[in-house]
Amino acid sequence: MNRKLHFTVIGLAVLAALLAACGGGAAQTVEVTRVVTVEVTREVPIEATVVVQVPAVVAPTGGRLDTIKARGKVICGVNGGLPGFSFLGADGTFSGFDADFCRAVAVAIFGDPAAAEFRALSTQERFTALQTGEVDVLIRNTTWTFKRDVELGMTFGPTTFYDGQGMLVHADIGAATLEDLEGGTICVQTGTTTELNLADQMNSRGISYEPVVFEDIDAAYAAYEEGRCDAATSDRSQLVGRRSAMKDPSAHVLLDVVMSKEPLGPLTLQGDSQWSDVVAWTVYGVIAAEEKGINSTNADSFANTTDPEIKRMLGLDDSNLGALLGLENDWLVKVIKEVGNYGEIYDRNLGPGTPLNIDRGPNKLWTDGGLIYSPPFR
Repeated sequence: MNRKLHFTVIGLAVLAALLAACGGGAAQTVEVTRVVTVEVTREVPIEATVVVQVPAVVAPTGGRLDTIKARGKVICGVNGGLPGFSFLGADGTFSGFDADFCRAVAVAIFGDPAAAEFRALSTQERFTALQTGEVDVLIRNTTWTFKRDVELGMTFGPTTFYDGQGMLVHADIGAATLEDLEGGTICVQTGTTTELNLADQMNSRGISYEPVVFEDIDAAYAAYEEGRCDAATSDRSQLVGRRSAMKDPSAHVLLDVVMSKEPLGPLTLQGDSQWSDVVAWTVYGVIAAEEKGINSTNADSFANTTDPEIKRMLGLDDSNLGALLGLENDWLVKVIKEVGNYGEIYDRNLGPGTPLNIDRGPNKLWTDGGLIYSPPFR
């Protein structure tokens, strides 16, 4: 006769997910019970219980984050020569939007912005430096593309700056559109998305031009400023930054044209989800802080907040979100107090009162019509 037998088990799919989540971390076990009913075709006791012990979900260990903690600093690959984003000053310190995001990651881990070490990398060096472990994270003007994400083994974090390719021209040639550059010379760096975008745009518009190609970006801008090219093309943010450092910025005009989508943000290597999560959620944290009105001067005033998401963000409840990343639970409070929220970082380096004065445009919060957005902290 058929009897129904009750087993207390954990589903294999759930078990596999828990094992994968541990990522080789220290083994802990928890009892997980679930009653399921099956039919059998012989006499058996009506009920039986099997308790399965599985590893508990804990912060993984043994990856890049542990290496960084043991080293005592996080090494960031940056441009180093791009005013407003990452620029090495005469005093030997790095400043800029990207540099501040490096410092934010350092604060998340160590509570100290001085724990960020910078490596200035050229376009040719940047990916190799990340792949070989010379740097822990790449935070420089590098566009998120399909091939870079998939073929090069990179993991792109959240976009910190939505950019687009532009065109800088000498004011005295009187060009106002791309069509006005018919038959002209354009300085461009080879081996970049910029070179391909330029060819696509000009060919689709039927505009003939002569590319003057350089491997080194500094050489490209030097040639342009010397008048060896009618125009120079790159990300609009880079053009604005480079123009600000030229002898006479007013002698150069940024055309009112956007030739491509250029989402810029941090990169880590694929295969270490914990480290990628630390970088990603540090970025998301400063974005969410701006949305919630939390900044470097008022962060402490939220100690008694009743907003449940702010409590989770700032480690004020028992959610332990920081521990899930392998960080202290007040990691984000430290980041905000030391580096600021997204708006503070932007305004300090790119906004009104800076030489670049780049309108936020698509880099406004989503609540203000922009694209900057954080997933929920829950």
